[in-house]
Formats: sequence, structure tokens, C-alpha cells
Amino acid sequence: MLRIMAVTKDHELILQPSVEELAEDRIEWYWVDFIDPDDEEIKLLSSYFHFHPLAIEDCLQFLQRPKLEYYQGYSFFVMHALHTQSLAAQEVDLFIGEKFIVSFHYDQLAEMDSTWNYFAGIENFSSIGPIEVGHKIMDKIVDTYFPIVQNIEDHLLDIENNYEKGNKHSLIQQTFDVRSDLLKVRRSIFPMRDLMYRTLESKRLIINENKKAYFHDIYDHLIKLSEMIDSNREMTSDIRDNYISLNSYKMNNIMKTLTVITTIFMPLTFIAGIYGMNFQYMPELKWREGYFFVLGCMLVLGLSMYFWFRKKGWFDQD
Repeated sequence: MLRIMAVTKDHELILQPSVEELAEDRIEWYWVDFIDPDDEEIKLLSSYFHFHPLAIEDCLQFLQRPKLEYYQGYSFFVMHALHTQSLAAQEVDLFIGEKFIVSFHYDQLAEMDSTWNYFAGIENFSSIGPIEVGHKIMDKIVDTYFPIVQNIEDHLLDIENNYEKGNKHSLIQQTFDVRSDLLKVRRSIFPMRDLMYRTLESKRLIINENKKAYFHDIYDHLIKLSEMIDSNREMTSDIRDNYISLNSYKMNNIMKTLTVITTIFMPLTFIAGIYGMNFQYMPELKWREGYFFVLGCMLVLGLSMYFWFRKKGWFDQD
């Protein structure tokens, strides 16, 4: 599907002109939006717009890393929008020239619809051109990152607040899920930040100083998002390390308790082993009170070792 808007030299908006009308002299600039195009529409990229084969290949091969490339007469942007539920990256490609902007994407994106509706409702296009449309698309895409990252951050804070009273195994599994979500988001936001930095530093993109301030605002947002992601990843690492440390601490206490119990029973087992040998001439074997005496000795020995270990603090849990 194609949707087209064109602005005449009299700064009037024309919605849904034919592709052939775009070449008329009265057209100042135009925006063509490819939405899940069919094969015939895809052919327009080469047959009508004459874009470079490598740029067209990048459009058709999902999923490219966000980037900026320069070709003769236009710049080619690859950007990522994020699905709010699955966090899957959705590629948006932009061809921006002095007299046109062509967007290409396979998914129906709210960011693109919002941008389209915004410009479709403008009456005065005297100070608006392709670079302004490109900026608006980038701004909308980056704006949708914030609720995604903030939802992840809220989930992580809930895990941290419930860590002491919640099911540790369930919470640590949720922590790993959050860490996985952060990694998905990071794969799109960090390259987008680098893309925006390159856009600001570019000498080939014609962006005046007033317009550059708006692009710098997007870059600032991406810097903030990057810091939020890094901070949340550190928090997940802290929760994971605390969980591992707590498990190790509990295991050490269990092993210490079992070691003390084993140590107490070692001399008792030794005594029982001695008197369990069936030699005929062993002393005390025919002593009437020998059985109770040995049991008493074993009990005294066991209690003595228990209280001694307890005095040493070997049974303390802290």
C-alpha cells in the first residue's frame, strides 16, 4: 500500500496524488509512504525513484542495524521502532532528499500513522520540508521507547520491593526475564543513539542550526534512555548477585550444621565400632553395667561437644 502527500510551490497540500503527478513542476516536495508493499510497489524503488540497489536490498532484508548511509542526491536511514508488547524491532527505512522523503516499512506502525495525520492536518507548509518530516518520524519512534523502558523499570522495582517476602525462585526468574527484555531494547536504542549522533555531526545533511536543535533533543532522549537501560541492567545484576550470595550463604550454613553433627557422631561411631568387634577376650564385655556405662559416656561426650561447638558459635545463623 502506498500513501502519498505532496506540497506544491504555493505551499498547498495534495493528498494521494498519483505517482506520475510527483514529477510535475508545480510539486515542491513529496512524501511517499510504503506500507507492507507488494511486488509491484517495491519495483517503484528502482524503476521510478532510482534508489541504489544496496539501499533497496537493505529495505527488503530484515533486520538491518540502525544506520545512516549517503548516496548521490539523498541519505538513507535505517531505524527501529519497538513493538510495545513483544519488544520486537520493527524496521523503518527512510530515503531523504532535498525534494522528497520516501519511507518504507512492512508493519503498520502507530508512529508513522501519527506523523502522517500530523502533517495531513497542517495548513501552512512554508517552513516545512522533507527534513522536518524525517525529524518528526524519528521523534515519534524515540518517544515510544520511553513507556517501554519505564514499564520494564517499574517491573524491576516491584521485584526489588518484593524480594524479601516473595518467592525467591519466581522473582529471580522474573529478573532474568527483565534482563532479557532490556537486552532486546538495548539492541535497538544504542544503535539509534549512534545514528542520531552521526546525523548531528554529518556535513552532508543540510540541517540549519535551528532545526539541528530539534535533532539534538532526540539525541538527548536517546542518551537518557541509554542511561536508564544501563542502570536497570546493573540493578538486575545486583539482584542476581544477591540471590547467588544468599544461596551460597544458606548452603554454607547447612554444610556447617551437617559438619558439626558429623563431627559429634564421629567419636560415638568410633566407640560403637570398638565395642562392635567380636573378639572373645575384650575387656568390659562381661561387665553387668558396661552397656549403660558406655551409653552414658557416649551421651556425655556428645553433649560436651555440642555445647563446646555452640560456645564457639558454630550453630549461629547470622
